[in-house]
Amino acid sequence: MESRTEGVNLDLGNACSRKALSWAKKTFSNRSGRPGAPALDLEEAFATILDFGTVKIAVTSDGIGTKIELAERMGTYETLGFDLVAMVVDDLAAIGAHPVGISNILDVDVLDEWIVDCLMKGLHDAANVAGIAVTGGEIAQLGDRIRGWGERMHFNWCGTGIGVLPEGNRFVDGSRVAPGDVILSLASRGLRSNGFTLARNILRQAYGDDWHNTSFDEQTSWGQRLLAPSRIFAPAIRRLENCGVPIHGVAHITGGGIPDNLARVLAPNRLGAALDTLCPPHAAMLRLQELGGASESHAYRQWNMGNGVLLVVPKAQVKPALSSMDDAGYPVQVAGVVTGKPAITIRTAGCRPQLLTYVVKDSRSERNPG
Repeated sequence: MESRTEGVNLDLGNACSRKALSWAKKTFSNRSGRPGAPALDLEEAFATILDFGTVKIAVTSDGIGTKIELAERMGTYETLGFDLVAMVVDDLAAIGAHPVGISNILDVDVLDEWIVDCLMKGLHDAANVAGIAVTGGEIAQLGDRIRGWGERMHFNWCGTGIGVLPEGNRFVDGSRVAPGDVILSLASRGLRSNGFTLARNILRQAYGDDWHNTSFDEQTSWGQRLLAPSRIFAPAIRRLENCGVPIHGVAHITGGGIPDNLARVLAPNRLGAALDTLCPPHAAMLRLQELGGASESHAYRQWNMGNGVLLVVPKAQVKPALSSMDDAGYPVQVAGVVTGKPAITIRTAGCRPQLLTYVVKDSRSERNPG
């Protein structure tokens, strides 16, 4: 059964992204043979590298989207900094860069000093976890161009992350991924900053406009459960590197879910994956899927379904990798294996478990209905 709710049109989103990237790539020649020339294909990488000779700088930008409405509804703003930092530093770490800083822009309708203070305190705390500096930012008052829920300050919040590729290190671009490599999954804390449009539509249809105050269980409301701050994975990836574990690929599970993001790692060598033991979905994801009548395929492309990052490592390195993550307090498990056929199979664990197949096509995945 397909979803009976409104949601993001991921295929249209991918098409628009490809259109934007096609124009971006036309500017690469402006730096050809000069300092700052792009050194990675934007379409397949989670961030890009600017080549300054012996110094290579990684850059990426992202935002936290409509998760902001959760904070507005709950009056809780300190956790959003973790979402913003996670979105950019985990993209940097996914290509092998060491995150060093974040610059942010806060677009508001009107100013509220208390909310700004809460947001920046959260950004400070998250930066400390990630080991980065907040290197700059801007607050822009845009009046009724910015809207939101409730009567207090409404805003959009985006950031640009900067990292460095240590001299002598190689990009993590999927080119070293090989059949037989093992895929590890690091568990997420929740939806992170993706899939909230679908989640809000489901909850509004089920419970009305006050859905955020509806009880999820005896201890928490839906608003409290969905506002869980993102786990920042960059320190875990850096820890594996420091332990000498070769990382062949990293898929940061954001928009497009597991199929689209893992395809970006597998595409360079036209490989596939068999994912039979992914981290299980969170209870809130299962409840949302049931309330909205969302299919397994829709759920696994809209949400991370419990999986924040997928790491591809050589089979011989699985034991030390698992030990390192356990010691650092990151929930991890073996999720599957890389295969020679360019298709991703996912044994789902949603409300209606099934085996899904996606064909790896370029840096995207396409559902194989068979």
